[in-house]
Amino acid sequence: MSIDFHRLRVAEVKRETPDAVSVRFELPEDLRERFAFKAGQHLTFRRAFNGEEVRRNYSVCVSPSEGVLKIGVKKITGGVFSSWVNDELKPGDELEVMAPHGSFCWSFDADARREYVAFAGGSGITPILSLMKTALAMEPNSRFTLFYGNRNSMGVMFLEEIAGLKDRYIDRLSVYHFLEEEEEEIELFNGRLDRAKAETLLSSLVKPENVDAFFICGPGPMMDAVEEALLAKNVEKQRILIERFTTGPLSAAQAAAARALEEKAAGLKMSVTLNGRRVQVTFDPAQHSILDNVRAAGLPAPFACKGGVCATCRAKVTAGEVSMKVNYGLSEQEIAEGFVLTCQATPLTEGVALTYDV
Repeated sequence: MSIDFHRLRVAEVKRETPDAVSVRFELPEDLRERFAFKAGQHLTFRRAFNGEEVRRNYSVCVSPSEGVLKIGVKKITGGVFSSWVNDELKPGDELEVMAPHGSFCWSFDADARREYVAFAGGSGITPILSLMKTALAMEPNSRFTLFYGNRNSMGVMFLEEIAGLKDRYIDRLSVYHFLEEEEEEIELFNGRLDRAKAETLLSSLVKPENVDAFFICGPGPMMDAVEEALLAKNVEKQRILIERFTTGPLSAAQAAAARALEEKAAGLKMSVTLNGRRVQVTFDPAQHSILDNVRAAGLPAPFACKGGVCATCRAKVTAGEVSMKVNYGLSEQEIAEGFVLTCQATPLTEGVALTYDV
């Protein structure tokens, strides 16, 4: 993954809902290959606000076959970056952007006949829209079912676009909306997408055993509820793909255990490679993570969320052992291959070696 930022010019800012916009970028020919993306991936942005650098990730909401680069941004209360994008960003402005990355992806095959089901909540529709459009366009024999939860109809991002897709793929796309603050004739579609609703859907509208992949993205409680319902139906974890935008803080017990591990790691030597440059780093518990120790040593290691979600800080351990506080961004296969989230990582042994150049 490239850690470089590139300046991209905004081509269009479109109001999608009262508190969300989509942003389309101009893509110069010399950057088209660098910004080629897989459905479900995201972009990392950085900008200074009052002298402080802020980084945020936003998912691409188009299919690679469309030939454009576009994201969706919902305004979050107190969110400095999302508020600025919604209130001030305009065509012609430039943003610093890292090349697409992320593992919320699927290998589509034009000859496949598959069944996909997605559960989205709020702005969680952005990566799922990319996956849905790609599946329908690339796999003409596959079907896609979308369950989409929002507070009210005014807050449904990409409502018209989804309706257009439903008309275009009338025999292969099913869409069900769930609204918390508005009543529908069918009681099932009223209220929040919780575990009880998910279990009902999996017993009526969907046959889990026939589904090749379940995509889940939205508020944490919704994602946890749907995952629990799927696991209760004996759906294998490899068929459940989850993309988290945020996560809650560590519990008091988790924080204490993490702190004890950091103190125990004090003084351990690490070898870190980035952009072909290898540096010896001594772990300082005051920095809390391998990532922050690496950056304090002068290497511009990539990062964004620092919450164990986005995997921007991913690196591969080639020697020694490390521990992660939490992991929401790496698959079991990636962990087996030696990858870690350095924002969550603490060395357990002397002589840990890791590289970002993978």
